[in-house]
Amino acid sequence: MSVTTNLDTENKTLEVKISGRFDFSIYQQFRKVTQQASTGITLINIDLSETEYMDSSALGMLLVLRDKVGEKKEAIVIKNSNEEVKKILTIANFDKLFCLL
Repeated sequence: MSVTTNLDTENKTLEVKISGRFDFSIYQQFRKVTQQASTGITLINIDLSETEYMDSSALGMLLVLRDKVGEKKEAIVIKNSNEEVKKILTIANFDKLFCLL
């Protein structure tokens, strides 16, 4: 389980990739993402292609991240999630808060 990031200050974009389990065990790593998002970032792309599992603490972390970049749905794009993770996001109505691809 890991979180990798790529910050593009010129385009004000943050790329985030979460591998393994997206749960409270990566809280400290994800906290660094929220700190980077506070630096004037306007778009965050979250790649869940290697995320095997997501729980309610992950949903909470995503909501905190959303607060950092504003309430625009297009500000955070969650992409490449597997069917199980996509189902969790949809049940939690995150498709109304985030752009799910």
